Amino acid sequence: MGSDQLKILARPQLNEGRMILAFTGWMDGGDVSTGTVEWLVNTLGAQKAAKIDPEGFYIYNFPGSMEMSALFRPFTKIEDGSIKQYQPAENTFFCHEENNLLLFKGKEPNLNWAQFADCIFSICSQLGVSELYFVGSYAGMVPHTREPRLTSSISDDKLKPMLEQYGINLTNYEGPASFATYLIAQAPHHGFKMVSLVAEIPSYIQGTNPKSIEAVIRKLSALLGLKVNFDELREMGDAWEQRLNEVIQGKTDLAELINKLEAGYDNDVFDTQMSDLKEWLQRQGIRVD
Repeated sequence: MGSDQLKILARPQLNEGRMILAFTGWMDGGDVSTGTVEWLVNTLGAQKAAKIDPEGFYIYNFPGSMEMSALFRPFTKIEDGSIKQYQPAENTFFCHEENNLLLFKGKEPNLNWAQFADCIFSICSQLGVSELYFVGSYAGMVPHTREPRLTSSISDDKLKPMLEQYGINLTNYEGPASFATYLIAQAPHHGFKMVSLVAEIPSYIQGTNPKSIEAVIRKLSALLGLKVNFDELREMGDAWEQRLNEVIQGKTDLAELINKLEAGYDNDVFDTQMSDLKEWLQRQGIRVD
């Protein structure tokens, strides 16, 4: 198993290429992980380069209730007794040579993490990728009216100055690990650098979050020098926020909660990102609390 399950469809050659990875499931709240890669694939017109055969990487028959088991089983569509669609997990790589970019969208594996990682590192070696970037999200105490906070884990301390330059904080966390974390831990052993870029998104909103997707893509574009126009996505995010604001106007309790989140967010930004200005104001006798 492992790299034998990697099926190469095309062999573009990248020069010190970069790969952006997205996984469904954990750390894909607001569709920030998969939505980011889907948007880039569609907007850039990236072409399929490879896929990973799902056999052996997923649990299909999970013991428990039907509702729980349904989370693990492949999707199917049946009409008048005829099976029209049977869809196991898909793990697909796309390439856009102009941006020196490989993109991956897949399902986080339940089993055989080492073998799944071998497939990812193998195609990086074959196509000339040297850096990997995982994008994801988690629910937190950020209001929808503000930029999502971005945090990062890294495979090499030498990457810290680059992230600090773009205002990305380093992660402090203790708990269950994701497959992306496993990849970051393994990347140096395979000769790669890897970074996670994780957005904190509003915990009180369900469904696709275009504002957070746009923020992640904008940050990735700056980090990687991508040639992509995301004005349309920004307009979608603005329209999404406007619709939310209209709904919230009629919900006093929620509006008060969001006001508190905004105040906490703004104070945190002021304390952590504008400390020099804060010190100057205090020296002038201007209160900032």
